[in-house]
Amino acid sequence: MLGCAERQEEPVVALVNGRAITQTEFDLRWGELSKATRSRYEKEGGKQRFLDELITRELLMQEARRRGLDQDDTIRDKTQRYKEQLILDELLKDKLQSKVELTQAELDAYYEKHASQLLDPLKANVSAMLLPNVYAAKDLEAQVNRGGNFAKFAQRYSIDEKTKSKGGELGPYRKGLVLPEVDAVIHTLKLGIVSAPIKTDHGYYLVVLTPLDEAVIQADLAKQERLRQELLADKRRKQFEEVIADIRTNAAVRLAEASRYITEDTGKR
Repeated sequence: MLGCAERQEEPVVALVNGRAITQTEFDLRWGELSKATRSRYEKEGGKQRFLDELITRELLMQEARRRGLDQDDTIRDKTQRYKEQLILDELLKDKLQSKVELTQAELDAYYEKHASQLLDPLKANVSAMLLPNVYAAKDLEAQVNRGGNFAKFAQRYSIDEKTKSKGGELGPYRKGLVLPEVDAVIHTLKLGIVSAPIKTDHGYYLVVLTPLDEAVIQADLAKQERLRQELLADKRRKQFEEVIADIRTNAAVRLAEASRYITEDTGKR
């Protein structure tokens, strides 16, 4: 009876000049492929093609070693720096990326700070016409409510020369878009329902809200995501600085004499 079980040999998928490519190595390389890259091998025979590429890679590596390139100081230095970078990336990933999260309060505050870049939560287009007196305003309000075209009435009767040619269209609602008296009424309106006459120092306004185009809404969502990523990156940067500061606090760092050649101002010639 054997003292221990015989070690089962690992399956080998290819031998390249005596060097074995094992099933484990193949699976590891396959698992490292990105989703986009792996899609290139989804057709029948894809894994065989991938194995052929691993064989080609091994042949090239053997040729490189035969020429002594693996002993080249420049290449070894680059390899070492790349290895160090991978280690640092893993350290930062462990200390930062998995721990940095944004609260809803932080997001809301950041969105508010950049409100001029985003749609207001009201998410509606605003159209308005300015009339000289309350009688004209009430008459046109009634006509619009009976099915009249707001934009055409604005083009014909509005005394606001800046907007009448566009049928009174002001664009997506945002703070400061209209006079305070008008703004106070806007948030009470339903889409497509014209307001009652709104008295201002300039005359009487009629206002109507209409839905935004879906493309405008999607563009706004993309801006929100960009701002979210921007805030997340800033928070990670600040935490990175805190991590470095903590590491430095617990480290013994002293500049050597030769460092004066580095720290001297070399701007003057």
